[in-house]
Amino acid sequence: MEKNQSKAYLFALFAVLLWSTVASAFKLTLAHFDALQLLLYASFFSLCVFFSVIWYQKKFYTLFTYSKKTYFQLALLGLINPFIYYLILFRAYELLPAQEAQPINYTWALTLTYLSVLILKQKVSLYDLLAGVMCYFGVLVISTHGDLWNFSFSNLTGVFLALFSTVLWSLYWLYNTKLHVDPLVGLFINFLFGVPAILLYALVTSHPLTFNLYGFLGSIYVGVFEMGITFVLWLQAMKLSTNTAKIANLIFISPFLSLLFISLFVGETILFSTLIGLIFIIIGLLVQQKGKKVMK
Repeated sequence: MEKNQSKAYLFALFAVLLWSTVASAFKLTLAHFDALQLLLYASFFSLCVFFSVIWYQKKFYTLFTYSKKTYFQLALLGLINPFIYYLILFRAYELLPAQEAQPINYTWALTLTYLSVLILKQKVSLYDLLAGVMCYFGVLVISTHGDLWNFSFSNLTGVFLALFSTVLWSLYWLYNTKLHVDPLVGLFINFLFGVPAILLYALVTSHPLTFNLYGFLGSIYVGVFEMGITFVLWLQAMKLSTNTAKIANLIFISPFLSLLFISLFVGETILFSTLIGLIFIIIGLLVQQKGKKVMK
């Protein structure tokens, strides 16, 4: 594919814009559906997106080139994403204001680094440790609404689930790096196994599946954009870019835009402590990036 930095920026900015809306979409949809229903419908629509894209890109034949072992590994990863990861994440959004859940989930990049030490035997640097202190201090500020002295969390279970979701997401991508499969085809196979598992879980737990127009429309939005097409746009941006670092840095716009949308569409009053905590998280992630450049 021929490199084109202008097109790369266009795809990346569109992806960032869409990612910035999903926290609001989660919260608005969860007013009509519970976490499991949102997950079931959204993951189905995302599966349809991946099917359409790999068909359009003429990658469907690659489905028949992988071994049984690879399929088994992709099926297991499908239990993490979309099943367990999004169920935990949506549950966190049920328990927490969107302005708290979104920045906490954003620390997954740091979690990925720490888990890489355990799984891939990578070395942790002083920059990584400093980034951890800053990011998790930011999480503490957000989750206590700035009341650090009393150490009173708005919802401790919700905070735990939001942090645990970063572990699941990081594990998913770490084990994905060990599989030599096309990223889009791999995601399609993950969802191909994950969606039936979600449906089976709903049936086994006798979970009532109801229909609500607003919940259904919200699920379509989440499935198409958060779990589907946005990933395709981001991959396209990275392929077109002559400098992937410039593209990657655009992602730091997302959490601030997200807070704006949460205020406008969800109606939450953005707390000063949320902004301060988010700034600590972003600075921490920038410190982590700086460390990676120094280590090269």
